[in-house]
Amino acid sequence: MTETGLLTGEDGKIRCFWQQGLADYALYHDEEWGRPVKNDTRLFEKICLEGFQSGLSWLTVLRKREAFRAAFCGFDFEKVAQFGETDIERCVADKGIIRHRGKIVSTINNARRAIEMRDEFGSLARYFWSFEPKPEERPPVFYYATLRANPITPASTRLSKDLKKRGWTFVGPTTIYAFMQAMGMVNDHIEGCHCRPRIETQRLEFSRP
Repeated sequence: MTETGLLTGEDGKIRCFWQQGLADYALYHDEEWGRPVKNDTRLFEKICLEGFQSGLSWLTVLRKREAFRAAFCGFDFEKVAQFGETDIERCVADKGIIRHRGKIVSTINNARRAIEMRDEFGSLARYFWSFEPKPEERPPVFYYATLRANPITPASTRLSKDLKKRGWTFVGPTTIYAFMQAMGMVNDHIEGCHCRPRIETQRLEFSRP
């Protein structure tokens, strides 16, 4: 990695440093991270997995994602909201996922809160995208130093506080900023990364809910 926070892969493409040159990580970086999302199920999955990632590496979560999807019914929050003690114990015993009881219970709680949010706003997407930071809140050019210095932003703090008021858990401002990056609410591909222009185009063309 250079001091710019970029890596050149074996394919000659320049990418953000955090994908570490690993094939599965690079695929996630290239094809998913930062792309704007408005599907409620995928948004629920992303915010839950960011909660599971807290204190761990995202690569750990990424490599367990299919097991998480199996354990939590594809992150269908209508189904997860019905989970009871038997389901909690099943998940705690599941070696394929991160067996943190508090985070498992949080996922079930947040599924119930997601139903309330969907009923109030019409969709999770409509709620989440209403917190998209204004252009003046974002740096005009995104460099490595910006990413390193800003794991929390005013927008992620606002969203975190509102979610907590609504009863969501494991939604601190750092976790929420990672969620905003992952769902494409912001384009945090570093300047010089081959994905940055493409993601910016997708964001410009994206129809906000």
